[in-house]
Amino acid sequence: MIRMERVERRGEWTIVTLAKRVKLFIGIILFIFFSSLPFSPIIQQYASIPDEIIAYERDAPISVPPLGEDYSVTPMSDNVRLEKTFLIPEAEGRTEVVYKKGNIPLKKVDVNVLKNKRIIPGGQSIGVQLHTKGVLVVGHHLVKDKDDTLLSPGEEANIQVGDVILEMNGKNIEALEDVKPIVTSAGEKKKAIDVKLKRGNDIVKTELKPTLNKRDKTYQIGLFIRDSATGIGTISFIDKDSGKYGALGHVISDTDTKKPIEIFDGKIVRSQITSIAKGNEGVPGEKRAKFSMNEQQLGTVTKNSAFGIFGELDPKKFAAKHEKPMPIALSDEVKTGKAHILTVVDGEKVEKFDVEIVHTVPQKFPATKGMIIKITDDRLLNKTGGIVQGMSGSPIIQDGKLVGAVTHVFVNDPTSGYGVHIEWMLQEAGIHT
Repeated sequence: MIRMERVERRGEWTIVTLAKRVKLFIGIILFIFFSSLPFSPIIQQYASIPDEIIAYERDAPISVPPLGEDYSVTPMSDNVRLEKTFLIPEAEGRTEVVYKKGNIPLKKVDVNVLKNKRIIPGGQSIGVQLHTKGVLVVGHHLVKDKDDTLLSPGEEANIQVGDVILEMNGKNIEALEDVKPIVTSAGEKKKAIDVKLKRGNDIVKTELKPTLNKRDKTYQIGLFIRDSATGIGTISFIDKDSGKYGALGHVISDTDTKKPIEIFDGKIVRSQITSIAKGNEGVPGEKRAKFSMNEQQLGTVTKNSAFGIFGELDPKKFAAKHEKPMPIALSDEVKTGKAHILTVVDGEKVEKFDVEIVHTVPQKFPATKGMIIKITDDRLLNKTGGIVQGMSGSPIIQDGKLVGAVTHVFVNDPTSGYGVHIEWMLQEAGIHT
């Protein structure tokens, strides 16, 4: 009986071993099959079909990946048409193209045909003045009172650098001159001032008691404050139809707080480049300019965002006479290779300089630093050393299309820097593409 049990167990072991071998064999076959699928020509062609195609009306035909003679591609509306393997955008609108084998649909591709918007490229140097929303606290200072005690009333009231003073005793604060009368009145009455601040995204309330300065007999609050900021930059584009423009390609931050300036309003004026401080490794260069905010205002500034400053101007007064409106390129249309920028390095003359786009990211959502560019023009390199401060906003043009704007320089390599895709600047300006 014992020997029979052993034989039965050996039979079980034999069956189990055989089953494992069959499973292993099937697994290997399936692994080889699925591993080879990506290398199949039909699968590779299928994978090359995009989920979405964005085009401009009456623009160049777009190549549509074929799937072979047994397959067909059918547009679902007449705003696009097919000629062999090319999709031709006829009119603005949304549609689909459907890949079929016989009558069986295999894949749908969303097609969005946009209005063929044309934009005037910029390149002009501008003087910019921004007025803050309220007054910005940029520092503290000590006041010596009648007892020779040094103190900062603002710091004691927990008013911090970067705070924006919106109201004092219920009155809106829009400029520096709004502050002094309130401080003097409160000091003479020996009363504290009710202050409303904006700190980041929060509203903060505090009490601030002015102190009489022993030396000059004026009431002070121990705060350095500012209500405006000025600088230079470059126009990126102008929309002839609406008068909207974009410039700089990056946010303007306060020089002391390093925080983005929340603007109440602003303006731009003409600017003349008088000289260039060349950039070197570790030391960014800069354009030096002459402008006056008392000159005729060319345009407004209504937005200061991560993608630049935006507002409206009169295209007839400001648009480059030698530049005509040109089509734009979306981020997925930009490619590495030759391009050029428009900028000013002397006076007010807009000039063209060669660059190379060495890297670009096809972005589906708004983001800065979408491309990396390198200055290749010997004339510009000799003049500036590469990308310098004040060049931010210079339009980047490739294959007859406006593709972006210069934003930042690499400190370790002034010949190279970042660019932002133009579609995000247009979106920030409220210009629909």
